[in-house]
Amino acid sequence: MKDKKEKLTLRQLEIFLNVVKEGHLTNVAKGMGLSQSAISMAIKELEKILGNPLFDRINKKLVLNEMGRAFEKEISPILKKINDIEYEFKNTVNKGMVRVGASTTIVDYLMPPIICSYMNNYPDVKVALKEGNTKTIVNLIKEGELDVAFIEGVVNDSDIIKTIVGVDELVVVTTDKTLKEKCFIDTLQTRKWVLREEGSGTREVFLDYVKDKVDHINIFLELGHTESIKSLLVNHQCLTCISKIAVSSEIENSKLIQVPLRNFECKRNFYMIYHKDKYRSELFDKFVSFTQKMMQDMLEEKV
Repeated sequence: MKDKKEKLTLRQLEIFLNVVKEGHLTNVAKGMGLSQSAISMAIKELEKILGNPLFDRINKKLVLNEMGRAFEKEISPILKKINDIEYEFKNTVNKGMVRVGASTTIVDYLMPPIICSYMNNYPDVKVALKEGNTKTIVNLIKEGELDVAFIEGVVNDSDIIKTIVGVDELVVVTTDKTLKEKCFIDTLQTRKWVLREEGSGTREVFLDYVKDKVDHINIFLELGHTESIKSLLVNHQCLTCISKIAVSSEIENSKLIQVPLRNFECKRNFYMIYHKDKYRSELFDKFVSFTQKMMQDMLEEKV
């Protein structure tokens, strides 16, 4: 079995450049807080990996040879760039990438202006946004593929930290003009209902809320996106239960009718979630704080 080939390390390169600068191992060892033998060993290992000596040993001083000078020319800008990057990331919380997930209602009606505003304020931060229903987003958080997410469904998982970031109201809407009079939800249970797919937070909250009020709900069709449901409602006299923020303009413009239901007050929380083992960097905390504040302001405006 062949031994694994050794690779260059940043520490070796750093030691090499310091030796080039000082010429004597004693000075380098003192400056780096290492023993002289450790410095000597690092240089020997470096030369062994490269297969060539980098220094001539002249008058007890290490002097770069031809190979050493070529090597220094190549690695000096690389080490400088690495040191610059290290300094930059240690001294700013406004650079990097945040991987964000959001369930459908939130990603459609809240996240775009929030992310645009954040990136305008912090242009060196990139935000990667992933959309999915609540179940999908929770799984991505658990797998470590997202840093933080915003969902409308309920999650009870010991791996997930959740915080309420706002309250949303669900309303029943239709284009059926005969449903302008007040009624109870059970009188509508046999009509054709279009709901989101299984795993959707909107669907789960609605069905859980009405389970003691109706015998069943006649689910005529399931669709994976809120906008698809709205398009269907415009041309068919079905009903759906949907976030009020998703249909506020359609209700205001009389494209959709909010059914005036008696004893129906279906509200839910919007949650921010992240994995319990997630490292909360300054960048993470800054992004979360910004998003929470703006989301709460937007929801209050829509009340």
